[in-house]
Amino acid sequence: MSEGQNEARLLAEFRSKFQVEELLIAQTKAWSWSVRPAQPTLGAGILSLNRHAECFAQVRGDEMAELGELIGFVEKSLRAAFAYDIVNYLMLMMVDHQVHFHVIPRYAAARRFAGLDWADNGWPSLPALAERQHADQPGITGAICQALQAANQG
Repeated sequence: MSEGQNEARLLAEFRSKFQVEELLIAQTKAWSWSVRPAQPTLGAGILSLNRHAECFAQVRGDEMAELGELIGFVEKSLRAAFAYDIVNYLMLMMVDHQVHFHVIPRYAAARRFAGLDWADNGWPSLPALAERQHADQPGITGAICQALQAANQG
């Protein structure tokens, strides 16, 4: 397998694992913002580079400029949809060696969405990333995706 084929395979595996296409909120040429399949807090997402790169140093200047623009959109959407208190951007890449950030909105108090109570069980310390709030509710990540997409429609 060529290096290009291997990189394409790794990127496809990452995008499949995080259901990027299915839970896509917004996309630029370089970046995708999607709902995180596991929700440690309401509206948690993934900001991922649209090409394979194993380390942050491989991100080009034009891609960094796009990231800055997309982050403004992310924060505006999250504020309009869920009124977060602060957002944490975590670039861990311990398991998935693909440039991406976990976008974790943080809440000092519980929120209510889709008839469910959502807590930030790590507040005010580190986010509880292993939590999968309301994972037993079919379609909840799709509803979060729709709410974030709608946040900028009006």
